[in-house]
Amino acid sequence: MSTEKTPLYRFLAPRYWPVWLALGTVRLLVALPFSAQLLAGRLIGALGYLVAPKRRRIAQRNLELAFPELEPPARRRLLRRHFHSLGMSVIETGMCWWADDRRLEGLPEVHGLEHIEAARVAGRGAIMLTGHFTTLDLGGRFLASRAPVSAMYRPHRNPLFEEIMRRGRERSAKTAFAKQDVRAMIRGLRTNHLIWYAPDQAHRRGKYSAVVPFFGVPAPTNTATAVFARLGDAPVIPFFPVRLPGTAGYRLDILPPLENFPTDDPVADAARINELLEERIRLCPDQYLWVHRRFKPAGPDGIDHYGRLARKRKSRRAS
Repeated sequence: MSTEKTPLYRFLAPRYWPVWLALGTVRLLVALPFSAQLLAGRLIGALGYLVAPKRRRIAQRNLELAFPELEPPARRRLLRRHFHSLGMSVIETGMCWWADDRRLEGLPEVHGLEHIEAARVAGRGAIMLTGHFTTLDLGGRFLASRAPVSAMYRPHRNPLFEEIMRRGRERSAKTAFAKQDVRAMIRGLRTNHLIWYAPDQAHRRGKYSAVVPFFGVPAPTNTATAVFARLGDAPVIPFFPVRLPGTAGYRLDILPPLENFPTDDPVADAARINELLEERIRLCPDQYLWVHRRFKPAGPDGIDHYGRLARKRKSRRAS
């Protein structure tokens, strides 16, 4: 992540005003008491449920695929809770970026910090493996307050949002590597960095991709975790942030390093990671990011799980 900041006065053009309005609203919500933030998050989520039918349908289909054993009314309730969780994630991202340490100090209970300490004592970096939960950003802030953590990130298309996000994440990440900068990540692991890494979104391109079961459904999956662990000679330490009921705050679960990882089979290693993610998602299914098209392979008729005709994805340069 570059340390050179872009002056914010460069983003005063009218096309940035909606982003300023949204950021300003979230900044104000961060100042509320935690109980009021929870209420505001539910309201934001309820609004999102109404005004984002496309994402609602994607989440609904994902829940049908992942939890076929649930009766339709139960899945509808889970879908509603998921949007409440999405609403709260908006505020939690603001907390990650703008809340001071004293404000966040009493919110998380942390379990398993000894696993990170052991890796650092051994003089090795570690891949801090997690998934795309709605508590993603705030969980990273909790982790970084207890150990120096670097992160892999995906640059945002909107330059104003990218600049604010970069500044906010500087409060959490010691260093950040663009998703495509694999060499920087390997160098970080070899120089004892703890690297935040979430490989669970659909990954369809390149040699580090395979179709692997996720909740029993074939899903394009990133197989690079095993490659990074081998090249960086680093343990893989899973961690998962969980939003607790009511105003109880959060729990950060840091698990022991994966044993016998990596193997000689990156696809089997990716399946193992998917199984671990499933296990953790089932503990708080509403807190996982279901609005992403996770199950993308097309069927024999060329139609994917979301009713779309499969087609080759154009590059951003060509679009």
